[in-house]
Amino acid sequence: MGERGNSMFRQVSEFADECAAFADLIDRALTAAGPRVFDCPTLFKQWTLNDILSHLHVWNWAADTALHDPARFEAFFGQAAAAMQRNKMKEFEQQWLKDLRHEALFDSWRAFVSPMCERFGNADPQQRVKWAGPDMSVRSSISARLMETWSHAQAFYDLAGEARQDQARLLNVVVLGVNTYKWTFRNRGLALPADPPKVLLRSPIGEPWQFNTDSETGSVQGTATEFCQVVTQVRNIRDTQLEVEGNAAANWMNIAQCFAGPPVDPPPAGTRSIAEQHMAFRHQT
Repeated sequence: MGERGNSMFRQVSEFADECAAFADLIDRALTAAGPRVFDCPTLFKQWTLNDILSHLHVWNWAADTALHDPARFEAFFGQAAAAMQRNKMKEFEQQWLKDLRHEALFDSWRAFVSPMCERFGNADPQQRVKWAGPDMSVRSSISARLMETWSHAQAFYDLAGEARQDQARLLNVVVLGVNTYKWTFRNRGLALPADPPKVLLRSPIGEPWQFNTDSETGSVQGTATEFCQVVTQVRNIRDTQLEVEGNAAANWMNIAQCFAGPPVDPPPAGTRSIAEQHMAFRHQT
């Protein structure tokens, strides 16, 4: 992804590292199976790798533009929101990219990360920027891009049959998941059931990550990876080993959504699986 400057705050370099990890996975898949991997449908809404990279590339560009050209971002988002209302977001993204596909799309997405990170790294982390939902800080904006990269990459990890080895940077996704507890309910027009429950997680680096430890409204316990899979909606809570206690925690985990946009339901239980997806992938390639 290129050299990163010393001025960058942690979330910027960790976003670059998450993109690099996904790029390495794609390189391995291309070596093993060739360019057909770009067109194999995943279990995430039947999106292909082309669809995933298109989505990530367009919205990386949008986040970068919101940082340095807010007026241009608002014009772009007006068009994107109209497409979203017509349920034509994928078509909008493809048109915006002028049908950039396959290796050219992969190269373009990967090449954009370094200059984007340089601009974010030189910005004030507390500066407010526009987005699809409420305005957010620069730090939250780049953390959200890491979350999007991590979550959408999961579909391709499943397709390739790889269990991802998460790193300390997963904490960014955990924090977004915890911080969007109230927003998850408000986004659906629902009253908050109670104060946020405890979140007690085992991190991928062997240390505990704990939030709301004084809460008396229940708890969510388990691995940070599975918590992130639920709040990003790449797994149904019933397809994890997370332990959920209390109505507030149960209500949250059934609809958790840490990404911006209108309410989206989690995948039905039993519909996302590395083994099932990889078997289909091997048959296709």
